[in-house]
Amino acid sequence: MGKDMTDQTARAEDAAGPPDAAAPSTAPQADAASLAAEFKDKLLRTLAEMENLRKRTEREVTDARLYGVASFARDIVAIADNMRRALDAVSPELRASAEAGVKALIDGVELTERELLKALEKNGVRQFSPRGEKFDPNVHQAMFEVPNASVPAGSVVEVVQPGYMLGERVLRPAMVGVSKGGPKSAPVPRPVNDNGTVEGS
Repeated sequence: MGKDMTDQTARAEDAAGPPDAAAPSTAPQADAASLAAEFKDKLLRTLAEMENLRKRTEREVTDARLYGVASFARDIVAIADNMRRALDAVSPELRASAEAGVKALIDGVELTERELLKALEKNGVRQFSPRGEKFDPNVHQAMFEVPNASVPAGSVVEVVQPGYMLGERVLRPAMVGVSKGGPKSAPVPRPVNDNGTVEGS
């Protein structure tokens, strides 16, 4: 009897198999998922670093191309200034009464000035004239103040000499006259209490 019970127990254990055989381990799957996530994270980081490096290199190449010629560009800008002074020296009356040869000369200087400014712009040098803008010490150089009550104080009311930008940097600030004594900003309204009195009074 005891032997039969022992045999039956052994056969039942054999049929059941090893304790964990029916439920295979999920550890290898978890490890694979973890490795895949880590690999994806490293790949995304590497791609982001490569993109940042590409942009930085592109910016440095552009800077070297533009700002390496800053000294030359300043000399050319001085020539453009002299051409403008020469044209400004010709009054409208003189231009109207000038002979055909003189008119042709004036037209030629104007055409040359336009072509020069176009060539500068094509190479990253842009002229700007900030009349009517708010004074900005980063791009404007104040030469004098102009009492003018009709415009807000700190506005550019006269441009003595236009400025030039080289790419995103100032090649030469604009020389300007700035208004003073213009309209003051409107006072901030004070809230009224329920009884009709002004708060704080």
